[in-house]
Amino acid sequence: MEQATAPPSAARAGEQRYDGTEPFDSPAEVRAPWLLRQRLRVLLTGVIVVAPPAALALVAWLGWGHVVTLTDLLLAAVFYTLTILGVTVGFHRLLTHRSFTARRPLRVALAIAGSMAFQGNVVEWVATHRRHHAFTDRPGDPHSPYRYGTGLLGQLRGLAHAHLGWMFSNDRTPVRRYAPDMLADTAMVRIARAFPALCAVSLVLPFAAGWAISGGLYGGITAFVWAGLIRIALLQHVTWSVNSLCHVVGARPHKTRRHDRSTDLWPLALPSFGESWHNGHHSDPSCARHGREPGQLDLSADLIRVFERLGWATDVHWPRAPRAREATRA
Repeated sequence: MEQATAPPSAARAGEQRYDGTEPFDSPAEVRAPWLLRQRLRVLLTGVIVVAPPAALALVAWLGWGHVVTLTDLLLAAVFYTLTILGVTVGFHRLLTHRSFTARRPLRVALAIAGSMAFQGNVVEWVATHRRHHAFTDRPGDPHSPYRYGTGLLGQLRGLAHAHLGWMFSNDRTPVRRYAPDMLADTAMVRIARAFPALCAVSLVLPFAAGWAISGGLYGGITAFVWAGLIRIALLQHVTWSVNSLCHVVGARPHKTRRHDRSTDLWPLALPSFGESWHNGHHSDPSCARHGREPGQLDLSADLIRVFERLGWATDVHWPRAPRAREATRA
């Protein structure tokens, strides 16, 4: 289970007043003055968000009269798989919810792979996600699509906020409150500090691989674009869609806490590697499998099963028994 401590009193008061439909704001305790450090963080976030789509313009120029090579697509698939599993299996199921216990080398490898996904350093990622579970879709949730109410305009604004707008706010999550275990782990702190360097590695490796395989600079550049920038853009939007769409669109077969509107959205199951079975996850956050129903594809859980059989993962929290389909309250 996540290590979030008791909610701040202001958040508790806000939750008591929240009726499930009105706009809400985050508690004042998590806000801070706009210091230079925060401004630089927002600027860096903007670069990370804007740069990958800008690569599409570069692709149009490079690909004019040409066709993308099989090498580019294979490299993109390989790096997408490695980095998204670092997020889904490493950041999310292992480090945030402790769905299983991993041997030290595997724990470190997954944290490094997740850091190469351009989604923030591992310590802050874990803290933010634990806070999301502590206050799902009510005051205190850092990226709820219901932040501006349930009306049409409020919902559209909320979707934009949940998808990527929240990253530009000054609504900081106190790491010491939500992730003290991560701060106590020297390896995780070092990986968090190395986040900028790992992002650079995530771009350099596709470029080097493309150059080595093709034998030319042009092959390195196209691999950099497809397996680097475009791969990152796709991965980011898939992950952000779990924050936004998977709280608005889809089915709610499992019972969750009050105001929690998490959904299961099957079209995202494959690209998200099982993360879009979000209602199943919120019904039992510490469970290693999010796809709770028969036939629900969950590649992340399948990889954890492989780790378990190899002896690299222990104490895996699998579903105990099939659960009755229960509709949650909207």
